Amino acid sequence: MTELKTEEYYLSMGPQHPSTHGVLRLLLKLDGEVILQATPDMGYIHRGLEKIAENRLYLQIIPFTDRLDYLSSMSNNLAYVLAVEKLANIAVPPRVEYLRVIMAELNRIASHLIWLGTLALDLGAITPFLYCFREREQVLDLFEMSAGARLTYNYMRFGGVARDVSTEFIKGTADFIKKFGSKITEYEALLTNNPIFLARTKQVGIITPKQAIGYGLSGPLLRASGIKYDLRRALPYSIYEKFSFDIPTGELGDCWDRYIVRIREMRESIKIIDQALAGLPAGDFKAKVPLNLKLPAGETYVPIESPRGEFGFYIVSNGTNKPYRLKIRAPSFCNLSIISNLLKGWKVADVVAILGTFDIVLGEVDR
Repeated sequence: MTELKTEEYYLSMGPQHPSTHGVLRLLLKLDGEVILQATPDMGYIHRGLEKIAENRLYLQIIPFTDRLDYLSSMSNNLAYVLAVEKLANIAVPPRVEYLRVIMAELNRIASHLIWLGTLALDLGAITPFLYCFREREQVLDLFEMSAGARLTYNYMRFGGVARDVSTEFIKGTADFIKKFGSKITEYEALLTNNPIFLARTKQVGIITPKQAIGYGLSGPLLRASGIKYDLRRALPYSIYEKFSFDIPTGELGDCWDRYIVRIREMRESIKIIDQALAGLPAGDFKAKVPLNLKLPAGETYVPIESPRGEFGFYIVSNGTNKPYRLKIRAPSFCNLSIISNLLKGWKVADVVAILGTFDIVLGEVDR
């Protein structure tokens, strides 16, 4: 009588783009559909940006930061210029601080929208994808109006921003946030209590608070596990301490919690933008800073709360017009540290939901 037995086998998920949200390869060791081991393979689009920065003037590095997390280029710009301003002791006009907050929160909304739309598409829902891109286009119109670009903005400058905003931009932003709350309600009507969406996300890919802290997770992943930590509150930068907003958290740390935390974050971004528009002062949009800026010898690290978590620049200066060393703390890369252990025991179909709720951008991972 022939003995029946199963054999373990390997499945290469990626490095093609669908469901991996970038050029990422996951080597899965399987027993049927159950994952026994998951090995992430990165570096397919490695750009060597940190080394390139050592051979560029400080000002010339700003456009490179756009290409890291290309879905939140405003946040990348902001983190970098804040680090340079801290080391150079550059004072920023009040109007600039408000403009930076408005841009950062608009970019948070745009980033969360493309995440939500692609997550829904990964799980088989087409309509939320179309809805999310509908509103994202409106944000990109505002960015094009102010920065002249729709993806890589190159808008922040040392001591200010590239150009002031127009009255049309202010009116357009006010109109957008006035209507956007009802659009989020539309997304929730499609997904939040949808039986199929709940089956794919509820109690799937659970990250405990201990695991989240132990693996150095940040952003929505950390807050979905119940840790109320947001750099806009914990280590306030710019003028975030002046604004009233909540820090949404989850309970189980599963895929659904990671979804609902980002949904609620978009509602909080509306509050912040509304307050920033109401308090936007008149004045200069840029301080006088030399183009060929030389930083004093020393080092600094400045993190911000990007849409994906703690995004920071560590700069070492030797007193010249180029950084001696530049190190980037990329949240997508750090958040992926848990993926090998997290995927064990789940099925192949769950990988799509788990990885989708991580919201990684590989340009940032392979910086």
